[in-house]
Amino acid sequence: MLSDRRPILLTNARIVDPSRDLDFPGDLLIADGVVRDAKQGIRASGVPEGTEVVDCKGRLVAPGLIDIRAFIGEPGAEYRETLATASQAAAAGGVTTVVCQPDTNPVIDDPAIVDFVLRRARDTAIVHVHPMGALTKGLAGQEMAEIGLLKAAGAVAFTDGARSVTNAQVMRRVLTYANDFDAVIVHQTEDPDLVGDGVMNEGEFAARLGLHGIPTAAETVMLERDVRLVALTGARYHAASITCGESLEVLRRAKDRGLPVSASASINHLTLNEVDIASYRTFFKVAPPLRAEEDRIALVRALADGLLDVVMSDHNPQDVETKRLPFAEAAPGAIGIETMFAAGLRLVHAGDLRLPTLLRAVSTRPAELLGLPGGSLKPGSPADVIVADLESPWVLDPDTLKSKCKNTPFDEAQLQGRVTRTIVAGRTVYEYVSG
Repeated sequence: MLSDRRPILLTNARIVDPSRDLDFPGDLLIADGVVRDAKQGIRASGVPEGTEVVDCKGRLVAPGLIDIRAFIGEPGAEYRETLATASQAAAAGGVTTVVCQPDTNPVIDDPAIVDFVLRRARDTAIVHVHPMGALTKGLAGQEMAEIGLLKAAGAVAFTDGARSVTNAQVMRRVLTYANDFDAVIVHQTEDPDLVGDGVMNEGEFAARLGLHGIPTAAETVMLERDVRLVALTGARYHAASITCGESLEVLRRAKDRGLPVSASASINHLTLNEVDIASYRTFFKVAPPLRAEEDRIALVRALADGLLDVVMSDHNPQDVETKRLPFAEAAPGAIGIETMFAAGLRLVHAGDLRLPTLLRAVSTRPAELLGLPGGSLKPGSPADVIVADLESPWVLDPDTLKSKCKNTPFDEAQLQGRVTRTIVAGRTVYEYVSG
């Protein structure tokens, strides 16, 4: 691994810049922490003295990925994940910017905790880390957090993490207040009363397994309510995790009305379905639950059409004590920050998604929505860049993953394509060495 910031020339590459709809063979020059140029023939025209020249041999060069939904245990649950281990996993997966959730201990509902996370990340992380602040104090859904102060301290958006704000009056106040600060509200659209004691998608498969189901209405009812509150307030709103076709119709109507609404889907819901649970495999227990195959197909089509804005990992480390339990008792959550891109390439190789579309959803669009640097290779952009071999076949061994926890739904999965180099602010922070 290299740590210096000498200039880097990535030559003989397939350069894809979704921010400018560019896809061409050429070179990319990095110097002083920024992209200097991306075009054909840079090497022939001369590069700065001491430049590290990397022959990419036709591999992909693209903006670093931006993961806008990752749980990191620090502070309070460092046994699950730390900023250091999460950043190592991110770098191995081509993620150069991680947006962490506020459901820590203590909760990120105070400017001092925002400052702690930012300082700790600067000291221990090898990728960029930005925290989201809490919507409500203690994530209790009752009293609005100090959104203005949290944003001033460095929070890039606001969410109650895996919890939904069920009180519509509180949610309306949050949206109204956030609008004054041009803050983005990111909300988990799951009505907990409709979720009840459900543990997987409601339907025939849940009945066959003898497990309590969660109806898609738990999501659509909450999303429909939120869209109506956005219409009242005009606030910028992002649905944290869309999982079903009915929600896509709600989203489409909101966008057709010109409301400032956007949405994410997790890589799990785009590439897996309820049948993957098979014989009660708890690594496939996530929240919201994996849905039917027709819902997964609808999500992929919505991503291809641009209706869905962002793909995120929904990285949620759980240790063996909370996963090696009967399915109904196991904690929901899967790690994903290191496998998000490789899993997404399944859709590309299957012909369901164009590569630039996937890259836009994991880099350019997240940067645009949250006002983050990155997501582009235009000259002057931050030198957050990945090199990837799109064809390399491999089988995922959980023991090789960088995360502290190994609860991956892609255990022993056959994948094609992997990140071979990750550059953050002009420094190489990860290199894949075969063998």
